[in-house]
Amino acid sequence: MRITFVRLIQSVNVIMEKQTSILVTELKKLLNGGGAHVGFKDAVANLPFNLLGEKPYNLPYSIWQLVEHIKIAQWDMLEFSKDGSHRSPKWPDEYWPKELAPKDESAWNNTLKQIDADLKEFIALLDSSDLYVSIPHGDGQSVLREALQIADHNAYHVAEIVVIRRLLGAWKS
Repeated sequence: MRITFVRLIQSVNVIMEKQTSILVTELKKLLNGGGAHVGFKDAVANLPFNLLGEKPYNLPYSIWQLVEHIKIAQWDMLEFSKDGSHRSPKWPDEYWPKELAPKDESAWNNTLKQIDADLKEFIALLDSSDLYVSIPHGDGQSVLREALQIADHNAYHVAEIVVIRRLLGAWKS
């Protein structure tokens, strides 16, 4: 009887590991975008620098502000997920840049690089963390929850970037 029970537990563990592996694969696809919607890299590809600070039709944000906001929020969720001493920026003031446009192309490129690097680092957490365990310094959040929040948050703002590009005539059909 004991051997049967042990085998049952081993079988359940194998099934759970496989299911978690499938979930991690799907989370990676979701975080990288491009499934049911445009991904971040496509949304900002070949974007003329002179349009980054434009706010057509009195929209509340420029593309630069949206991209910088994505960077700040994603960085915050990454750091929260791995560092108990992390302190989040003050909401909402420190999550949104006041400047409409980057000071130069170097600032733009550095922001794009940080978004990419932080996303890669978060994706690495998916492979090294138990997705379901509560983050010790949080109040119930897990790495799974943070992954879904990053994906949801980024997709929302990526859609706004695409809309602004369409309004500016700078989006492929």
